[in-house]
Amino acid sequence: MHSRDIGAFAWHALTGYTTRTVLMLMAMAIGVAAVVMLTALGEGARRYVAGQFASLGTNLIIVIPGRAETAGVSPSTLMGETPRDLTLDDAMALTRSYRVRRIAPINVGSADASWKSRSREVTVFGTTNELLALRHWTLAKGRFLPDTDIDIASPVCVIGTKIRDELFGSQPALGQWMRIGDRRFRVIGILGSEGRSIGVDVQETVMIPVASAQQLFNTPSLFRILVEARTREAIEPVKQFILDTLKERHQGEEDVTVITQDAVLATFDRIFTALTYAVGGIAAISLFVAGILIMNVMLVAVSQRTAEIGLLKALGAAPRQIVALFLAEAFLLSSLGALLGLLLGELGSVIVRQMFPTLPAYPPGWATLTALLVALTTGLLFSLLPARRAARLDPVLALSGR
Repeated sequence: MHSRDIGAFAWHALTGYTTRTVLMLMAMAIGVAAVVMLTALGEGARRYVAGQFASLGTNLIIVIPGRAETAGVSPSTLMGETPRDLTLDDAMALTRSYRVRRIAPINVGSADASWKSRSREVTVFGTTNELLALRHWTLAKGRFLPDTDIDIASPVCVIGTKIRDELFGSQPALGQWMRIGDRRFRVIGILGSEGRSIGVDVQETVMIPVASAQQLFNTPSLFRILVEARTREAIEPVKQFILDTLKERHQGEEDVTVITQDAVLATFDRIFTALTYAVGGIAAISLFVAGILIMNVMLVAVSQRTAEIGLLKALGAAPRQIVALFLAEAFLLSSLGALLGLLLGELGSVIVRQMFPTLPAYPPGWATLTALLVALTTGLLFSLLPARRAARLDPVLALSGR
């Protein structure tokens, strides 16, 4: 019996029982589609988080005043001490390493912003010209903060688009003087970027020079210092440089917390990868359920086709050929069901991406390949029992329908 004959026999066996075949196809297809869609959602969540961190900047290191304690209350807290301030001089000291590309000191506060009769409360970012490139932001109009010494308090500002719309309406904002707190600032730029920074909508912020922010809020301290390393490999050396430099400047006290972007991203990556594996494994259970359905249906098929099997054996078909016929039928059924499930899963992923454009729900290649292999394997494995049972039938008894 040739391979072409085995394939034709399997195809006619499937098309001869349309309802049974469709039910088994749908069972296998649903299992594969579930694996593809759920892993696509998990991978999409992982990529979304990675994209959000990438928008924060490349090779980013964040310096925070105060040391993170792992054991509850620190001795300095019991003594009523507060973390040492980060200053502009500290920020400038961090530029002395050739591995540091740029820095951006940040001061954050809220103040009332007004123009003519319109006013609202805004979040004010005190920073420098380097923040635009460090955070990969873009401008809609105008220019960003001037590239001057960080201790120069220039009366200029860059505003988000929502601030522009709410305060200036249809009037041009560039070149206008607006009041922030008790000071006046001239609008020189409008941010075009969207998203959130430190939990604040970028479109609802006002950027001013960091020295101006220190005067506005009457504080010499900084909220954060953002540092960008030149390469990914330089992140750890730069982190150690920051700790050593600030420890030396703060009388030997290691009183800052340094967070690397890679460390945070790696944590989220591990979480979402584990989640993807988990939901993929849960969905894969439906493939085993489909395999059991194939086994049960094929066991019924053996009893329904007893006479047919007996005729084949009477014509000289060997037991291994009978097994091959049933395995070919299961392979064909599993292949068609897996391909149908793959199409359904891809279609579902497209629908998810259309409904949630920010979620890159693309199924990972390993999940698609694994779903196909598991579908084929379960189909073949669970068809072995019916195939062996058919091969052991006595041809005389089978021809008589017993």
